[in-house]
Amino acid sequence: MTARTEGPHAPAPGRTPPRGGADTPLRAVLWDLDDTLFDYTGSDRAGVLRHLRTEGLLDTYGGEEAALARWQHAMETEFARFLAGELGFLDHRRARARTFLGLPLSDAEADAWFGRYVAHYEACWELFPDALPVLEALAPLVRQAVLSNSTTANQERKLAALGIRGRFEAVLCADELGHAKPAAEAFAGACKALGLTPAEVLYVGDKLDIDALGARDAGLAAVWLDRTDTGEEPPTGVRRIAGLAELPELLRGVIGFGAPSTIR
Repeated sequence: MTARTEGPHAPAPGRTPPRGGADTPLRAVLWDLDDTLFDYTGSDRAGVLRHLRTEGLLDTYGGEEAALARWQHAMETEFARFLAGELGFLDHRRARARTFLGLPLSDAEADAWFGRYVAHYEACWELFPDALPVLEALAPLVRQAVLSNSTTANQERKLAALGIRGRFEAVLCADELGHAKPAAEAFAGACKALGLTPAEVLYVGDKLDIDALGARDAGLAAVWLDRTDTGEEPPTGVRRIAGLAELPELLRGVIGFGAPSTIR
């Protein structure tokens, strides 16, 4: 069935509302956090550069861009091992320090070095400017929760520090769910925790493969947040937005801003 709305709340051309199960009301928006609501990449970049300057290591690793590329590689490599269950969260942080520095640090040395980075990183934490307005706009209309591949303790603390923990009824993370996105079990577990079926839930995230396609394949409505505005045509069953300010208008025809409606 083709999505259809009429009247003043019809979506703009090219902004068809997300699809869901037939006659299934949208009851919740499930959010990715890092690089969706929270500017992880910007905060991490600023934090690691401060850290390396303070440690006197920036030139040692080839200057800003080379050091950032090395840092990103270390993060991606060791975080993948964490998601695969090969490392615990603390051990993955130690491995990131060792991989980046190329040194056989003891656990205590790795903890201390990474801890100094974390202090700089956390000092740079920021929400994207469009995050709070969209959370406020949707608050009267749908339930909201977070689904993240990080740990519950880490994301709970981050949300509290950013001042938005109270916006969400639940923070659901891979460590407690036992599965990480894009596994269907991660999305299903989050929906179960909310007492909803996947067809009643919309997922919003910045990664096409992990977030949008994972959500779509698990039976959720899926919105891909493409902040770089690539203009890339999304796959079937995925809707693309370039910023969160577009989300309320995208959903206006299906949640009616106070009037009951459905995602088709």
